[in-house]
Amino acid sequence: MNMMANLGHARLQGMLTAGIEVLRIQQALAARRSNLIAELLRGQDEFFEQKHYPPGDVYDPETGAQYYYHAHRNDPREHGHFHIFQRPHVLSERFEPMRQARPGIGRCAGERRVGAHWPRGEQALAHIVAVAMDNYGLPIRLFTVNRWVTDETWYAARDVVTMLDHFEIRHGWPLPEVNRWVAGLLQLFQPEIVELIRRRDAAVEARARANPRGDALEDRSLEITAALDISVERRVRQLRRSLGH
Repeated sequence: MNMMANLGHARLQGMLTAGIEVLRIQQALAARRSNLIAELLRGQDEFFEQKHYPPGDVYDPETGAQYYYHAHRNDPREHGHFHIFQRPHVLSERFEPMRQARPGIGRCAGERRVGAHWPRGEQALAHIVAVAMDNYGLPIRLFTVNRWVTDETWYAARDVVTMLDHFEIRHGWPLPEVNRWVAGLLQLFQPEIVELIRRRDAAVEARARANPRGDALEDRSLEITAALDISVERRVRQLRRSLGH
């Protein structure tokens, strides 16, 4: 499916500008014999699986944008991945968590409730997408996850898509290049991320139908809800062709 077929010139140009910036950052780091992950882990004595890098996550309290990097080596191609979030309480729009159906009897009776253990208020956060990185510090895959994986507050796909368009990190900690790269990658692959978020909801709904007495959002057998391999270089070439550059 061509995700760019119905996008206007201005959107395509914005994506290309973001892609050029993403490539420029990757190439500048490579010229210094470094990469995004090496820079993010600089100064760390040892890299531990499951630990968040940088410690405490990258968070902009003005915009609600947040991300961290970690690893648990489920894929031999992957060094680790970024988890990218938005805290919705700072946005002008007001988002309500999904009132996810609970086990079968409650579902049949129309009984619904917000997960009692979900983060709330200023602590509520929505997972936008994860970005898998290879051992050379380059992005290879986008994926979405089930609620239990990141202990997020579950918002409907339409709300998460709106949050995606607001993602911005205005400060330079821990490294301005990495912050700009994360934001640029989201813009470069925005159509694909939107589709992955929608597929995330579809996967959870399908699991709930298959097991109406369970809680699909806490189902440990459903971790990755949707995934897509990516290439920054290929996307930039596609955009140049589409724009006649």
